[in-house]
Amino acid sequence: MNESARLLIIDDDRAFRVGTGALLADEGYRVEAAPDGDAGLERLRADSFDLVLLDMKMPGRTGLSVLEELRRSGSTVPVLMLTGYATVDTAVEALKLGADDYLTKPCDNDRLRAKIRSILARREPVLGEGVARVVGGSAKMREVLRAVERVAPTESTVLLRGATGTGKELLARAIHDESPRRGRPFVAVNCSALSETLLESELFGHVKGAFTGAVADRKGVFEEATGGTLFLDEIGDVSAGMQARLLRVLQEREVTRVGTARPTKVDVRVVAATHQDLEAMVEAGKFRADLYFRLKVFQIRVPELKERPEDIPALAAAAVARWNEQAADPRRRIRGCSEETLRLLQAYDWPGNVRELMFTIEHACIVCDGAWVLPSHLPPEVREGATAARRADADARGELAAADARAETGRRYQAPTPQQERELILQALQEAEGNRTRAAALLGMGRTTLWQKLKGYGLDR
Repeated sequence: MNESARLLIIDDDRAFRVGTGALLADEGYRVEAAPDGDAGLERLRADSFDLVLLDMKMPGRTGLSVLEELRRSGSTVPVLMLTGYATVDTAVEALKLGADDYLTKPCDNDRLRAKIRSILARREPVLGEGVARVVGGSAKMREVLRAVERVAPTESTVLLRGATGTGKELLARAIHDESPRRGRPFVAVNCSALSETLLESELFGHVKGAFTGAVADRKGVFEEATGGTLFLDEIGDVSAGMQARLLRVLQEREVTRVGTARPTKVDVRVVAATHQDLEAMVEAGKFRADLYFRLKVFQIRVPELKERPEDIPALAAAAVARWNEQAADPRRRIRGCSEETLRLLQAYDWPGNVRELMFTIEHACIVCDGAWVLPSHLPPEVREGATAARRADADARGELAAADARAETGRRYQAPTPQQERELILQALQEAEGNRTRAAALLGMGRTTLWQKLKGYGLDR
């Protein structure tokens, strides 16, 4: 998939440019080269590349200067730093400026190939259109997406069932995007957010003088969505009178504006959603059985986030990607979540579901002052709740096998490699001003574990 990626080598060593270029070309990559930093920036301004191999030490403009200029200009092209002068300070500085990884020279060919494959794989898009915009590869979400793909090409009414914050509107948009109506309007209305009078006007429109403040004729959303899709969120919260009017619209395919008796034909596909137990409401006489059966032509149950923790690494990666796209300062680009952060996110119960996770990652990105989101950047309630849940799980089972299995899934996404873990430790040490106890707390690991890792990575000097 990445074999045809375009790579740019920026290095003043001609032998390295030629030899490494030939090696990577043999791997199937399209390789170009520049002999210094200024020439490299010129090539990057003129064309697009999938990865830059950037030498740290060059005469004139250094690699760090090139990297800083790239990030200042808003470029998010992945950068692999190459240096024969690896130190803690230069490694941390390169990562803070937005480098994706670094490698010491002379480069081992196998390690170089592996680094390039790893960076390109991490940079594959996580957002798209239609079902591609829905993040999640768990068995439960694959089942949901198969259902979306089956029903989207039809004209059938769809009922999405699931707790608040599970992403029902996102799925409704995916159904619209995958349908023949994709080029027409998608209109969403939260039925629980409006009073009955306002909801009636919002849905069906009104004519001038229909009520105080109705100074002109106004279309309702059924008319605005003609030819497209209307998403009625929290349909279980509408009143009995509104249920009767909705049933008539679905049956007759026409609406009557408030203040007139003249109906207007509409061509709308309806996707509804609710967190309510509609069957119980029908039994209790709180929801019309005929409307319920009209809506439930095709039902899709959307699982809660706690039912699919293996999707959390990909969702967190998508949230970080969204943060990077919206960040005012391109130098504040964040690479992802540390492995321990992912473990904590997967251990937390997420009562607010995906919506809460998105807000949590946004909070973490705001307070993060390095390249990776660490446990210390998470809100206290998430960090403490996850820690308590892991402790309870360990006490009950005597092991954390389930959490380890979920973490293994997470490594397919943004979890750091051993080299990246080394960089995370460097980042934490810098933030802790060399205090190893504080650095261990930032990383979410014990002092003994940190000491062992420092020794293993040659950082204990």
